[in-house]
Amino acid sequence: MRRSLFVLYVADQARSRDFYAAVLGCAPVLDVPGMTEFELEDGAALGLMPAAGIARLLDQPPACFATTPGVSRCELYLVLDDPAAAHARALAAGARELAPLASRDWGQRVAYCADLDGHVLACAGAEPGA
Repeated sequence: MRRSLFVLYVADQARSRDFYAAVLGCAPVLDVPGMTEFELEDGAALGLMPAAGIARLLDQPPACFATTPGVSRCELYLVLDDPAAAHARALAAGARELAPLASRDWGQRVAYCADLDGHVLACAGAEPGA
């Protein structure tokens, strides 16, 4: 079985775990020191790894993987049944709104926020106009 795991480097694993549990509305399937994982759809998963952990793993200076609030290095684009509810949960859990839910040029309604580490989180509708 093939599986894709997308890993975000985070400053505080427990804080990020709680944030994504609130946004996704589910508990992680793995939560051990050094890695938290949430199952997404179609065999994909979201991983949360402390920045210090990846620096140790790859024997690189921690600054290479530093999480700097307000500086985004990636976007997590989630296609959801209820993007408005997920965006509201993200904001309630401490995210900073970047753009409210609106129709976009590519035919989906999408809301954008920054998670606790500054990663861009997009909550998009599963259907155009959702």
